[in-house]
Amino acid sequence: MTEPILRVENVHYTYGPDSTQPIHALRGVSFQIHRGEYVAIIGHNGSGKSTLAKHLNGLLLPTQGDVWVKDWNTKDKSHRLDVRTMVGMVFQSPDNQIVATIVEEDVAFGPENLGVPHVELRARVDWALDTVEMQEYRRRAPHLLSGGQKQRVAIAGILAMKPKVLVLDESTALLDPLGRDEVLRVARRLNDEGTTIVAITHFMREAALADRVIVLEAGQIALEGTPRGVFSQAERLRELQLDVPEITQLAHRLHARCETFPRDVLSVEEFVDAFIENEGVRGRGGEGENFGPSHAHTPILESPPHSLTPSPTSVSVRHLQHTYLRGTPLESVALRKVNLDVQRGEVVGIIGHTGSGKSTLIQHLNGLMRPQSGEVCVLDFDLRDPKLDARALRRRVGLVFQFPEAQLFEQHVGDDVAFGPWQMGLRGDELRGRVREALEAVGLPFDSFKDRALHSLSGGERRRVALAGVLACKPEVLILDEPTAGLDPRGHQDILERIVTLKREWGTTLVIVSHNMEEIARLCDRVYVLADGQSVLSGNPRQIFTQPQRLTELGLGVPQVTAAMHALRARGINVREDALTVEEAVAVVSEQLTVNSEQ
Repeated sequence: MTEPILRVENVHYTYGPDSTQPIHALRGVSFQIHRGEYVAIIGHNGSGKSTLAKHLNGLLLPTQGDVWVKDWNTKDKSHRLDVRTMVGMVFQSPDNQIVATIVEEDVAFGPENLGVPHVELRARVDWALDTVEMQEYRRRAPHLLSGGQKQRVAIAGILAMKPKVLVLDESTALLDPLGRDEVLRVARRLNDEGTTIVAITHFMREAALADRVIVLEAGQIALEGTPRGVFSQAERLRELQLDVPEITQLAHRLHARCETFPRDVLSVEEFVDAFIENEGVRGRGGEGENFGPSHAHTPILESPPHSLTPSPTSVSVRHLQHTYLRGTPLESVALRKVNLDVQRGEVVGIIGHTGSGKSTLIQHLNGLMRPQSGEVCVLDFDLRDPKLDARALRRRVGLVFQFPEAQLFEQHVGDDVAFGPWQMGLRGDELRGRVREALEAVGLPFDSFKDRALHSLSGGERRRVALAGVLACKPEVLILDEPTAGLDPRGHQDILERIVTLKREWGTTLVIVSHNMEEIARLCDRVYVLADGQSVLSGNPRQIFTQPQRLTELGLGVPQVTAAMHALRARGINVREDALTVEEAVAVVSEQLTVNSEQ
């Protein structure tokens, strides 16, 4: 084993130590990371992950204990530049680290300040932009990019500094599936070349790629080991408000039916290999053979509630176009020709690669943007009307932004959630009740959170508060831009369940933008796919996700279990390809295994 490059020794950290409500974020954390390791740090929201990450390059200093980078103590001011040159960090929110007005200048900022010679500087910028596939945007202003594109620029800026340790704090959360895979491939390649990687993530499949996984709980290490060792403890992970990758969940469920099927599967490839190697597999086909009943004759699996009963239209978009900075050298076409319909009470998903126009589209749905060309009608509002009552529209159409910080502005949680209904005229017990209902709806206990300072919340908690602030206004149409980004698995599941409840009990019409194919498959009645500012596909989730090749071409993917079914089919296994959830996949493939009682 090589020598440690990072040592964390009995680290404690307290926010507001002199306040009446100090927050003990870290409580005696100790571990070492060796040169060339790839370590994933996971834990529920508020467990201390991001606080710990900021200790690794001296952005925060321990209240008690020590952090060593190489032979430098992060408390030693004389080595602060050495520490931050050695350890590069990509933050959860890219806006926190983009400083220049042109993309290539931002990428050059770090190495230029390190004194890198001009010729090498240009080579580094080119390499970093190529690595994150942002060359064509090198002369674009960062504020004109999508959230995912900004994240790629932020990653490129750190890569250009060529740090020995790369810390990724939820740095892939805003990327489309293929963009996320590309960043992970870059991280793995850098790791193979000797860079030490520390990845803080809520994506369990990302953690499965690491050499070692550290699990935090309430500021302490709860579990540590290899991904196989950690993810084999499914019940313990659930107690810690975490989960295992969906493909591992599927393997666990099949192991319960067939003991010879391995439980420690971590990827689609491992699953397919295990399935084929298992002696219980039957029903294989060969070239030219009949693969069994066609989809038309196979019993349809129970689906998400794709009930398309005709109902009044809540949203209608026709031939919508939008160009940023028209008539200037920085002109950028965001929407070319978008058509979309949302029926009242529906849940409609919008997916597309990073920069496809999703966020621009949804900002037209509550009047933040007005149509330059085309039609947008929401409820009984025509957004082309110059006399549009935007305040009335926004009382009925709520939008939760991609970055919750963009709409949180009060000092305390309760005041922020109360702002909307206060503006609507609510006072006293009615206002207090509305705030309580909204906070409880997003899983934040009213009494525990109403007086919490917003700056003390984790990223996931801020996202919930932002959602609560919109829910407190009780909108008829709710638009969610990446609603679960930054949430731990339990929080992710909780928000999904609460979204379903909004539809069922509140009758809310929902429009969801997401890069998470699993949540789109589970939640949505219909899905629209955007590419290069155009709506190119639409249909129910099964229709969309049975086109993996087309989705891949569009920079997207399919749910992990759906990918597994397609991979099995490609290897000659007679299974349906349109399973969208673990439960459906179990039903699809378990009949191919010889269950224990038959062995």
